Amino acid sequence: MSKDGTLAGLFDLSGKVALVTGGSRGLGLQIASALGEYGASLALVARKQAELDAAVEQLSAKGITAVGFAADLGSPQTASALTERVLERFGRIDVLVNNAGAAWGAPAEDYPLEGWNKVIDLNVTGLFLLTQAVARAAFLKQGKGSVVNVASIEGLQGHHPDQLGTIAYNTAKGAVVNLTRALAAEWGPKNIRVNALAPGYFPSKMTEATLGEHGEDMLRRTPLGKLGGDTDLMGPALLLASDAGGHITGQILVVDGGMTVI
Repeated sequence: MSKDGTLAGLFDLSGKVALVTGGSRGLGLQIASALGEYGASLALVARKQAELDAAVEQLSAKGITAVGFAADLGSPQTASALTERVLERFGRIDVLVNNAGAAWGAPAEDYPLEGWNKVIDLNVTGLFLLTQAVARAAFLKQGKGSVVNVASIEGLQGHHPDQLGTIAYNTAKGAVVNLTRALAAEWGPKNIRVNALAPGYFPSKMTEATLGEHGEDMLRRTPLGKLGGDTDLMGPALLLASDAGGHITGQILVVDGGMTVI
């Protein structure tokens, strides 16, 4: 049970701070909303200030404390400075949600180096550098922390040949899957938990073109017969971020309506 003796208290994030990358829209905003509803103060990170401002306004209307931090996580110089800014504002970081990502579609035989570097730099290198910076500056000093990486079912399987190739994205998300396991093993003795969500297809700016062309076929291949919805990542993210998931680390939680089981 939690400190207050209730099961509900295990999910309580009151007094804690969650840093959510890619938190201004889509899956990141969905996750941020869940953590904020359960009491966390939110540091939202994205490239575009206008989108951050809109997200902060939306969350504030629900009584959630949120601050936007504009930053380019694809740059290796960003992680330490961003972490310092968040700590200056909130004084602590308890949860890190690594959701920011990019994709680039092209056949593998024609895949441009520019696309490869953009995807790997943000989805893998930027993710690791920020996780490292937050661990150094906050988690290790506090003696506790939770990392929730947003991987993808694309990191667990090959891309369907009827769809435009996304070799860098598949590679990057596969790297996130094993980075999650490796960090969980190394940091477990330091009381830092590291887990990942592996979403299936959710309507978003990134998936718009793919769903427009292949959405009906995807639904036929999904046992639950639907795409991910506006609340489908909330419960899983809250579990992994909170003390309710206190004995869970190194795990990849697939949220895909069953697509990968058939």
